[in-house]
Amino acid sequence: MPPERTEVQVRPGVEGDLAALTDLYNYYVRETPITFDTAVFTPEERRPWLLSHPEDGPYRLMVATESDLGGNSQEILGYATSSPYRPKAAYSTSVEVTVYVAPHAGRRGIGTLLYKALFAALAGEDLHRAYAGIAQPNEASVRLHERFGFRHIGTYGEVGRKFGRYWDVAWYEKEL
Repeated sequence: MPPERTEVQVRPGVEGDLAALTDLYNYYVRETPITFDTAVFTPEERRPWLLSHPEDGPYRLMVATESDLGGNSQEILGYATSSPYRPKAAYSTSVEVTVYVAPHAGRRGIGTLLYKALFAALAGEDLHRAYAGIAQPNEASVRLHERFGFRHIGTYGEVGRKFGRYWDVAWYEKEL
């Protein structure tokens, strides 16, 4: 029997994605230094984050899903967001971007699909710069960001402590 054919799509995140998005993020909280959160979230605790990313405006949530071609099942493979860079008004034309890919979906171009969709959605917004902080080491994330025109602008040394050690965060910038 041939393997079941699937199709990957990228769309804005919706309320119905909350549980799956929370599970995906919690994997990174529990297992990696990729995020500096140290305690897992419930979907209800994560709801304000989801609601802070509407379908329009500068703060977006794009979700990659895979479904069989019959549309019978759908799985979230990853997501990308743009969020406020800093809370002060003068920073309003800058965003911080991030992408998370399900561990089993790596090396399939999901991050690339997500960033293409995110930056296309942001193209009409009043934005000047995008920033990304990448906990080190993370060569896959560095390559992804450089592919999208980000350039390294500096590294915060040992800025976060997780799993009993300190981690550096490299900062990348992209003109929008």
